[in-house]
Amino acid sequence: MALDTSTAGAAARTDRRGGGLVVALAVALASLTLPLAVTPPGVALNAMAADLGASPGAAQWMLNAYNVTFAAFMLAAGGLADLFGRKRVLTIGLWVFGAMSLLCAVLTDMVLIDVARGLQGIGAAGVLTSGAAVLAAHYTGPARTRAFGMLGASFGFGLALGPLVAGFLVDAAGWQSVFWMNVVIVAAALLLSRRVPESSDPGAERVDWAGVVTFTLSLFLLTLAFVQGPATGWTSWQALGAIAGFLLFLALFVVVELRQRRPLFDLSLFRRPTFIAVVCQPFTITFGFVVLLVFLPPYFQGVGGVGAAESAAVLLPLTLPVLLIPLVAGSVAARVPLRVMLGTSSLLIAAGSLWLVVLDPAGGITRVVAPLLVVGIGVGSAFGVMDNAAVSVVPPERAGMASGIFNTMRITGEGIAIAGAASLLATLTASGLGSRLPGVGARDAGAAGGEVVQGHVDVAVRELAGSPAGDVEKATALADSLTSAMHTTFIVLALLALAGSVATFLVIRDRDLNPRA
Repeated sequence: MALDTSTAGAAARTDRRGGGLVVALAVALASLTLPLAVTPPGVALNAMAADLGASPGAAQWMLNAYNVTFAAFMLAAGGLADLFGRKRVLTIGLWVFGAMSLLCAVLTDMVLIDVARGLQGIGAAGVLTSGAAVLAAHYTGPARTRAFGMLGASFGFGLALGPLVAGFLVDAAGWQSVFWMNVVIVAAALLLSRRVPESSDPGAERVDWAGVVTFTLSLFLLTLAFVQGPATGWTSWQALGAIAGFLLFLALFVVVELRQRRPLFDLSLFRRPTFIAVVCQPFTITFGFVVLLVFLPPYFQGVGGVGAAESAAVLLPLTLPVLLIPLVAGSVAARVPLRVMLGTSSLLIAAGSLWLVVLDPAGGITRVVAPLLVVGIGVGSAFGVMDNAAVSVVPPERAGMASGIFNTMRITGEGIAIAGAASLLATLTASGLGSRLPGVGARDAGAAGGEVVQGHVDVAVRELAGSPAGDVEKATALADSLTSAMHTTFIVLALLALAGSVATFLVIRDRDLNPRA
C-alpha cells in the first residue's frame, strides 16, 4: 500500500536531512501538555474546591471528565487523523485543548470547568493519536526511534516535574496558573506545528461513523464504570449499568466493524500475535508505574507522617528515569530488537516491584529509593519505544488507527489499574483490620480501609469507633494492615510484569514490524 504524496515527500525530506528535529520537537511539545493536564490539576484540586465552594463530587469530576473523554475519543481521533490528515487533527486538537485550558483558567463555576475539562480531553485525544502518526509518517530508521524517544521523554518530563511545578505555581499564583501554563505551551506548539508536513491514509474514503459512535460510547461507559465503581460500589446500579452499557455497545461495535470494507478498527489485526503483544504493553508496563505514582504519596503522608513535599520527592527515583531514559532508549532501540527492549523493561519493573516489599513505615523513605529507581528505569526504557512499536505493526498509512488503538489501551489501562488497585488495597486493609483489632465490624473496617488508602489516617481511626482499642492501637493496626496490603499489591504487579515479559519474548517477532520503522 502506497503512502500519499505528502507522506512520501516527508519521508524523502527526512532521508536527505537525517530526520531533523523540528517535527519531533513540535510533536513532543504538543504531547507535553497531556501529562500536564492530569497531574497539575490534581495538585490544584483542593485549592480550586475551596476557592469556588465546590462540592466534593463536582471537584472530583474536574479530573474524571478529562480522563473519561480522553480515553473514549482516542480511537475515533486516530481514524479521523488517517482520513482528514494527521497535521490537521493535531492542530485542531491543540486549538481545542488550548481554548479549554483558557476557559478553565477564567471560569468561576466548577460545573462549567468540568464541562470544559471534558472537551479538553477530546482535544487531548486528537493531539496524542495524530502526533504519533505524524512521527511514523515523517521519520524512518534510527531517526524514527530517536523521534519516538523524544516523545517518550516529553511524557516523562510532564509526569516527573508536573506535580512539583504545579505545587510552586499554586502557592505562588493560585490554582488558575496550572491552566495558564498549558495555554502558553499550546501556543508554542501551534507555532512549531506549522513546520509539520501533512500526511494521511490514501485508502481512507469516509468516516466510519457507526464505528466511531459505538466504540466511543463503549469506552465512555467502561471508563465511567471504573470512575463510579470505587465511589458508589461495584454492585451499585451506576457501576453495573455502565458495565452493561459497555458490553452492549462493544458487541454492536464488533458487528459494525465486521461489515465495514474499511473499518475504524481492523479486527483482523488480532490474528497477528505481535500486534496483540504490542497493544497490550500498557497493561504490563504502565500498571505498576501508575499504581506507585498514585498510592505511594498518600501512604507516606498518612502512615509515614511526612509532608506533601517530601512525599512528592520520594517519587523522584521513579519519575526522573522516565524523563531521561526514553532519550537513551530511542538510540539503543536502533540496534537492539524490539522484543528485547520491551521484554527487559518488563523484567526490570517486575524486579523493582518485588523489591518494594521492603516497604516498612518504620524504615523510612530511603528503603524504597533503589527499588523505585529500578522500576523507573524499566518504565522509562519502555516509554522510549512503545509508541514506535505500536505504529510499526501496521502499514504506515494506517498509523493513526494503530496509535488510537494503542493509546486507548494505555489510558483505559491506567484507569483500570487505579480503580483495581484502590479496590484491592482497601479490601486487603479491611481484612487485615478484622484480624488485628477486636470488635471491629466489617462495615467499619471497610470504611476505614478506604480512608487510610487515601492517606486519611485520622478519619480512618474515627471510622473504627466500634472497636474498644485505643487510638494509638488503631493507628498501628491501620499502618500494619495497609503495609501488608501494599506488599501483596507489589507482588501482584511483579507477577503481571513478569508475565508480560515472558509473553513479549515469546510472541513479538521482528519480521512482523514494518520495514520503514
